[in-house]
Formats: sequence, C-alpha cells, structure tokens
Amino acid sequence: MQHRLPAIFIADSLGLDFLNSIATPVDTRFDWLDSGDGLLAWLAQARLVPANALDVLKARAMPGELDKVADQARALREWFRGFVRKHAGRPLTPKALRELGPLNGLLERDEAFSQISRHHHGDGDRLELRMMRRWRSPECLLLPIGEALAKFVCEEDFAYVKACEGHSCTLFFADRTRRRARRWCSMAICGNRAKQAAHRNRLKNKH
Repeated sequence: MQHRLPAIFIADSLGLDFLNSIATPVDTRFDWLDSGDGLLAWLAQARLVPANALDVLKARAMPGELDKVADQARALREWFRGFVRKHAGRPLTPKALRELGPLNGLLERDEAFSQISRHHHGDGDRLELRMMRRWRSPECLLLPIGEALAKFVCEEDFAYVKACEGHSCTLFFADRTRRRARRWCSMAICGNRAKQAAHRNRLKNKH
C-alpha cells in the first residue's frame, strides 16, 4: 500500500469529517477515499469499523470489490456535500426529510443488533448493552458512514455548520466555540495564512 497522509479530523463532527475526506492540505488535492485501500485506511482512522472486521473483509474481497465500494462512498460523500452546502448556516427543518431518501435507503440495509458484553472499566468489569453489526460483505463498510451522517443530520445544529473561510479551502466544521466565532478549519493552516495575507496587505498599504 502506498504511503498515505493521515486523514483530517478537524470538524468536531464525524459526518463533516467524512466530507473532509477530500481536501487540499498543502498544495495538492488529496482524496482519502480514492481506492478500496484508501477507504479501509480512512475507516480505521475514524474508528468506525473494528480493525478485525476490516482485516476479514479485505481478505475475503474479490479483486476490485473494495474499489467499487470506495466509488459508492465517494458518490455518497458528494451527494451529502450538496445537502450540507444547501442547508448550512440555518436550522434544519423537517422539510429536509424528503431530500434524505438516499441516506435512509442506505440505513435500511443495516444488519445491526444489540448484544450484552463485558466492558472493562476503571473500577472493574461490568456488563453493557452494545450495538453490533454483521460484516457480511464489503458494501457493509458504507453502513457506519451512513449512521454517522444520520446522527449528524439529527443531532447537529445546522445554524453553526460552516465552511472554512480560507482561500480555496473546501473543509467544513461544526462551530462549537463559545461565541460561535470560528472561521477557519485550523488556525495553524488557514487561520495563519489569513493572518500572513492581512499582514502583507498592511505593509503594502503603508508604502
């Protein structure tokens, strides 16, 4: 597998981090879902699929099968990007439900179930009810993504979903700052670039 940049998780929301799986972190656009291997790596970094399930699915997959699932993941991402762009900046209303058919269609395919299991805690073991999933085929890899998108739609306040103001930046984030004043995907990257540009403009205006 080729060396990959670490995926970007700056959005304070896994649903938006999925949109940010294509970005221009330095100068060149990079797509973390460009192949089956890329999708597996992103899911592992997002902790959406257990490592052992990823290993099993990779071992069982037919040639090209994971690449096809990555194609579907990219199509889902770009459909959802359109939905977020349309609704970001104001509260989401129940009228939006009719636009969410593709996402509900994906969620209908899920084979999730509850199971009582042992949970290791600081003060000893205890029993807990966990949601589990049957990983029957590579297409199942889309299900936890769909779940993350659905949680985002139902739990996030779209009034505070923002696009980074950085020039040519495509990243989205959920603004959780106290005054809802966040403007950049990252102060270290786009925020710093904006500061440098403003400083250059001030120097230019002095001369």
